[in-house]
Amino acid sequence: MSQPHERSVAELSAQLESGALSSVEIIRDCLERIRATDQALGAFIALRESDALREAEASDQRRASGECLGPVDGIPIAVKDNLVSPDFEVTCASRILKGFRSPYEASVLTRLRAAGMVVLGTTNMDEFAMGSSCENSAVRPAANPWNPEYIPGGSSGGSCVAVAARQVPCALGSDTGGSIRQPAAHTGTLGFKPTYGRVSRYGLIAFASSLDQIGPVTRDARDAALLLQLIAGADAHDSTSVDAPVPDYASSLTGDVSGLRVGIPREFFEAEGADPVYLERVRAAVAELEAAGAKTIEVSLPTAPYGIAAYYLICTAEASSNLSRYDGVKYGIRSEADDYREMYRRTRNEGFGDEVKRRILLGTYVLSAGYYDAYYTKAQKVRTLIRRDFSRAFEACDVLATPTAPAAAWKLGELANDPLQMYLADIFTVSVNLAGLPSVSIPCGFDSEGLPTGLQLIAPALEESTLLRAADAYQRQTEWHRQAPSL
Repeated sequence: MSQPHERSVAELSAQLESGALSSVEIIRDCLERIRATDQALGAFIALRESDALREAEASDQRRASGECLGPVDGIPIAVKDNLVSPDFEVTCASRILKGFRSPYEASVLTRLRAAGMVVLGTTNMDEFAMGSSCENSAVRPAANPWNPEYIPGGSSGGSCVAVAARQVPCALGSDTGGSIRQPAAHTGTLGFKPTYGRVSRYGLIAFASSLDQIGPVTRDARDAALLLQLIAGADAHDSTSVDAPVPDYASSLTGDVSGLRVGIPREFFEAEGADPVYLERVRAAVAELEAAGAKTIEVSLPTAPYGIAAYYLICTAEASSNLSRYDGVKYGIRSEADDYREMYRRTRNEGFGDEVKRRILLGTYVLSAGYYDAYYTKAQKVRTLIRRDFSRAFEACDVLATPTAPAAAWKLGELANDPLQMYLADIFTVSVNLAGLPSVSIPCGFDSEGLPTGLQLIAPALEESTLLRAADAYQRQTEWHRQAPSL
């Protein structure tokens, strides 16, 4: 019989309900799994061992007294190290926030903990979510559980590694330009990026405020639906959250995609440098949807190839503004100096890593006088064109199917000195964030090196139910999501 750490959220929920397992047993088993595997993987930055066990005991007592908080009461979850809470240190995997503990809690954590979920620890990430490989962490790089010589993707690499390695059944990440979906594809997990505003960003340490979105990392669509149900919805603390009803996501998991129109954007399958084997795995995944009753239609997103350039102008501009608050005065580390200007300079120089500095410099440049219109304004115009392309495409189809990435994971250190090549790893994901649309990456096989590949599905705004329906139908036809790395 499988161990608790090998089971999904839904399976653990059923066993807690039946009394076959206790929350304490689940937490202890997950902690043992982490201790056995994480030295090689680096998925976690910090664990809450004693606090998690105490919360698990409280959950078991609630169940025993008939006061269970719901189906996920007592189930562990890992959270990316950029979701704040007064209960634990959050650093964004950066030296500059060492020792920081927030006076308030992220809304998503408040909602999960109100449902009884147990936060097991904070997961590794690219510093301030800036990266596509999880190598930019100030703590240590994370490694791919399918082959630790390879990157897991980023920036939510730690969350995806933790789920793929069966350290936890689920995790939260954030997605600014593919930071949930891309590492999910590289690690064989399901990564879900909701519509911009569907999930509150209150308590998410900002990278690029018009692009960031929190979402779940799970093993299957059923678990994603459970988590999304808990974290979605308007929030008075976040003025950009969408005040729209949250549907019953679990009810969309019918397994039926008869008549679903799947658009195939030709630009994504003709991209220069994309791995032919990866593309073939994605085409085979689309064929599975066709076999289940879906219909495919070729569509065009003509401005999509310009998405990567527009994205890296907009996100760096917003990052340069958001990160100006880290000055050694308000929170985090402070370097000693004779005057405040020198203190600012030293604090930022010692506290920020190279990639963060690179993006701050680029963002400051594109916002500066004389360059604002030439770069930032033009990028925003391209963003509008990308949104229009998606709107036109969705007139002909219900979802779009693309590769999540141009290729599977690369070796650790391989692109460390080639930031432009690293940026191109997000070429198939950034346009979704620019348009504010929901998207999911689903495991769809392995490349010639035995590394996971991902099918990306994209839907119109607030159509998360359609994505979950399609993802669930695909996973009922395949076994990719059930495969786990040998550790």
